[in-house]
Amino acid sequence: MSLPSRSPVYVKALPLQELDDVESIKDETKVGNVLIIRITPLARKSVDETKLAITELTDYVKSIGGDIARLGEERIVITPPGVRIWRREVAPTEAPIGAAPVAQQEFVKSGR
Repeated sequence: MSLPSRSPVYVKALPLQELDDVESIKDETKVGNVLIIRITPLARKSVDETKLAITELTDYVKSIGGDIARLGEERIVITPPGVRIWRREVAPTEAPIGAAPVAQQEFVKSGR
């Protein structure tokens, strides 16, 4: 029995430098790659554009069955369909403070 031929899955680290980068991030997710996105370059230019980009990516990733989560203050991780991000329960004393530059409600939710 031979296994079906599949293209390799890559873990890629990419910067989010401008709003136009959202489309290439969607394309990378669509082909099945796991992405670690550094949001700081865009956040330094515009917090509003960063929130817009994160919202657009969150909606897209959820629509295709992928997953998205915050990875510290400067990064997000995006996975393709079939790959889930493990989230531990956050104790109330460890909960993030509301002054982060990205919309926290999208990334702090516990989803299993």
